[in-house]
Amino acid sequence: MLAHPASVTEDLMHSLDALAACADIKLAAAFGPQHGLRGDKQDNMIESPNFNDPLHGIPVFSLYGDVRKPTDAMMDAFDVVLVDLQDLGCRIYTFITTLRYVLEAAAKHRKAVWVLDRPNPVGRPIEGLTLRSGWQSFVGAGRLPMRHGLTLGELGSWFIKTLKLDVEYRIVEMQGWQPAAAPGFGWPLGERAWINPSPNAANLWMARAYAGTVMVEGTTLSEGRGTTRPLEMFGAPDMDARRLVREMHSLAPRWLDGCRLRECWFEPTFNKYSGKLCNGVQIHTDYPGYDHQAFKPWRIQALAFKAIRRLVPDYPLWRDFAYEYEHGKLAIDVINGGPLLREWVDDAAATAQDLDALAGPDEKTWLAERQSHLSY
Repeated sequence: MLAHPASVTEDLMHSLDALAACADIKLAAAFGPQHGLRGDKQDNMIESPNFNDPLHGIPVFSLYGDVRKPTDAMMDAFDVVLVDLQDLGCRIYTFITTLRYVLEAAAKHRKAVWVLDRPNPVGRPIEGLTLRSGWQSFVGAGRLPMRHGLTLGELGSWFIKTLKLDVEYRIVEMQGWQPAAAPGFGWPLGERAWINPSPNAANLWMARAYAGTVMVEGTTLSEGRGTTRPLEMFGAPDMDARRLVREMHSLAPRWLDGCRLRECWFEPTFNKYSGKLCNGVQIHTDYPGYDHQAFKPWRIQALAFKAIRRLVPDYPLWRDFAYEYEHGKLAIDVINGGPLLREWVDDAAATAQDLDALAGPDEKTWLAERQSHLSY
């Protein structure tokens, strides 16, 4: 089984324990993705070791440690791998890449893959530029837009087709999933408990904003790590949030439909600006009147970067470091699957219409491409 902390049954038993309790199944091994099977690794780029599960007496192989792809020895341990991962519906979320690597290894070793499907908590809307050729990485497993609008099971089907994999594959489908239904629009609010699939995926509201706020990881701004609302807000000690929001409204007011922006103050306890007071903006999708179809998190965050550039042209916005071990590339470009968004931000003459012209055709193409993979 490939699992993480949110891999639980309806009564909150972990799927690994539930599987071990099945008398007619031999539980041979488990895999843990980024942040570990137990979800104990708080930040990005903190690797997990292999270990032996003390309760079930099986090896737990880390797919975010010495290796990212299952080794031949790991694949020899079983006949069928059950993939039970709660995704966030965003290309950057590394569980997608881990699924791809497991599918490729299963095709090579003639193993079966079953995905125990779970809701895409942000539903069916799509948004963002498609990952460009040559920009594949651990946060960019394929030519997907930032918000893809598929479940993990559907993504597996897409990988198999696009990579031309010969693998035994099965989606164990959900019953009654209604991604267009209010108030959850993808997540069954009031029906299922929210358990963090990764340590900073704290709630549904974070999941909704994530396709935009994840880009802040590639900047010198704080994405709210080290606070109780990470990846729902962004800021810095030298930010004038009130002025920033006014500039955003001036540049592209229609991109701000569907949500509310609120000036806030926060002091991270770790990560960027630890112990320093930051002025920032929180993106709210947790209020009556939230418009799921109108909400555009990727454009909202892009607009915030553009507004900063307009207000302070020489602001040191882009953070230069080896994001997810990708060297020689700016982190913001790795996150976006190419340099187009950064170039749009830095081009003083570029308008909101120009970014729409870049992303719109990608979004239209993906809308048609994904249609044959929809199970619900």
